[in-house]
Amino acid sequence: MGIKKMALKGLLLVGFVALMFQGFTIVDPEPKDKFVGLQLYSLRDDMNKDVKGTVAKVGEMGFKFVEAAGYKDGLFYGMTPLAFRKLCEDNGLQFLGSHTGQNLPSKEKWDETMAWWDKAIDAHAAAGVKWIVQPWMSKEGYESLDGLKKYVEYFNAVGEKCRDKGIYFGYHNHDKEFTTMFDGKPLYDHMVELSDPDKMMFQLDLYWITHGGKDPVKYFEKYPGRFMLWHIKDAMELGESGEMDFNTIFKHKKESGLKYGIVEVERYNFTPMESVKKSLDYMQTTNY
Repeated sequence: MGIKKMALKGLLLVGFVALMFQGFTIVDPEPKDKFVGLQLYSLRDDMNKDVKGTVAKVGEMGFKFVEAAGYKDGLFYGMTPLAFRKLCEDNGLQFLGSHTGQNLPSKEKWDETMAWWDKAIDAHAAAGVKWIVQPWMSKEGYESLDGLKKYVEYFNAVGEKCRDKGIYFGYHNHDKEFTTMFDGKPLYDHMVELSDPDKMMFQLDLYWITHGGKDPVKYFEKYPGRFMLWHIKDAMELGESGEMDFNTIFKHKKESGLKYGIVEVERYNFTPMESVKKSLDYMQTTNY
């Protein structure tokens, strides 16, 4: 082989290796931020003082969406549905969900309560949210299995109304649902089994189920696909207590039916804003 041909082959080989290396660098980018939302109850005092400034800071932190906790009389934090949605979007956030609700109505109050829900659902539909979650029950739900059954029937009715407007309806737990027993079984188990999956989903609060003495992974195994939403929470900032094994829980996202994970901080070692930011930073270190 001539010297010129050998030199040409050498140049081609170097060029090929360089292109391969360039290709590998292109297809192996830095990992993107995780798609994580914030329950705005975490910043309740800030939201009460300055809605626009607080939402702007949440967007700057790197959260991808928010779940509201400030619906009242057709408004979100005193703003129309479209105005609050625009505020979120202007700050790089999607407005995806909301906490609100009403206690179990008596027969006499049923129509009035359903009318309240009609107005609330219309407001949420106007904002384009994907879900509404009620995060409480009144005492009737905890006193007897019959009382719980009435609550589930009520929630199924609300869920049907939500479904008709293209919105999911769900329930958010605390620890009492796991420590209250009916017929030898936790209240929460009865609730999942009695509810209609087409009308009601569940937002599992990972801290409260753990604090109530139960393992969320076992619930994913027992009721696969029922937990569309998670509240990702610790005693204070995420990763603070040592009680929560988030990486093990996160391995079971698919099994649980998870679609959206939402950070919530209720108690703080720092200012609420700092605690929320530290929680988001912690999420970036996990396998979520």
